[in-house]
Amino acid sequence: MRLERSISAFARAREIIAGGVNSPVRAFRAVGGSPVFMQRGSGPFLYDLDGHEYVDYVLSWGALLLGHAYPPVVKAIVQAAGRGTSFGTPTEAESELGELIASMMPSIERIRFTSSGTEATMSAIRLARGYTGRDAIVKFAGCYHGHADAFLIAAGSGALTNGIPNSPGVTAGIARDTIVVPFNDAAAVLVAFEEHAARIAAVVVEPYAGNMGFVPPAPGFLRALRDRCDANGSLLIFDEVMTGFRVARGGAQQRTGIVPDLTTLGKVIGGGLPIGAFGGRADIMAELAPDGAVYQAGTLSGNPLAMAAGIAALRPIAADPTLYERLEVLAKLLCDGLAEVFAKHGIAQSSTYAGSMLCTFFNSEEVRDLDGALRSDTAAYAKYFHAMLDRGVYLAPSQFESMFVSAAHTTREIERTIAAADESLAQLVAVAAR
Repeated sequence: MRLERSISAFARAREIIAGGVNSPVRAFRAVGGSPVFMQRGSGPFLYDLDGHEYVDYVLSWGALLLGHAYPPVVKAIVQAAGRGTSFGTPTEAESELGELIASMMPSIERIRFTSSGTEATMSAIRLARGYTGRDAIVKFAGCYHGHADAFLIAAGSGALTNGIPNSPGVTAGIARDTIVVPFNDAAAVLVAFEEHAARIAAVVVEPYAGNMGFVPPAPGFLRALRDRCDANGSLLIFDEVMTGFRVARGGAQQRTGIVPDLTTLGKVIGGGLPIGAFGGRADIMAELAPDGAVYQAGTLSGNPLAMAAGIAALRPIAADPTLYERLEVLAKLLCDGLAEVFAKHGIAQSSTYAGSMLCTFFNSEEVRDLDGALRSDTAAYAKYFHAMLDRGVYLAPSQFESMFVSAAHTTREIERTIAAADESLAQLVAVAAR
């Protein structure tokens, strides 16, 4: 595949943008080669600067549940822009989007919008500390909650992909207040509470981990977190920036039946525009300024374009009673089809899916936590990534990320992807045999 224009664009970017990208995983360091620069998207497809078409399973890292350039979202953004891009004042659209979210996720009695998922989760733990009067948080190795200092301790996503799960610049004091335990290990959580009970303000978790690949919760794991927080007077925070409106209409909390005290959101709720939100019990949210003493603010929080896009995205999602059944059918078809061709070519793999999220690990074992994910064959994944790219399938440029399907995907794209995987794996086996 010829990518001259993308290669030239990356050389230009490296002259002005740090690392040539504005988010590290985009640099392709985990898979090698030069990143592909995209020009436009439509439905389930992306089109690069050199004119190649790709079936897209990144979907702006999960934000585009309805696919690229969904016409009602585009129309809403254009209309909102015509009225003004930002006012720095309240608008009715903020209340409308908040009401939509709360109607689908009833644990959110009050909400506050931000401009990113990182801001939302950073603000949620500050609120938890202010509400409880405690300093420490419990997080899980391999879970990624954005790039705030407190979360870059055994982080997932890009930090994991680039081999720097503990970032320079994070102070020792912040590290002391972050207690890290393995995902899906309820016994380790119990030990953490036994040792630090008086210090723990909150447990923050991706209820379905999406940033070390896609790793579902083990049976009883989330219930154990809920029970332990209740017994200790700590808050349970679900980071649903990725899973919110992805694994079920009401997020992971609907799917699992576990109700958190606070929830953080992003991605889907902005229809592809920058957004974040955190919300939960009214008594906890009442601690936020201006009503309470816990400060949080943002000039562009609740901006009219993101609110309009979010409303236009969530309305059809809320109104479609069969959407998540169809999405899960597609995810299962893709998972099963990939498993079949991997087996055909004698290549070890382990697949997981839920709702519209899925992952294929180059790993013969079921992945339950970060240690399991790290046993995946990342070199094989890199070769597979480029073979699939050459055949018009755009996957995440890292083994440690989730795949996503959208409402715009059909069985045609799934069949095309499975056929591409069959050809790609055959090529890899042939090359290895030489």
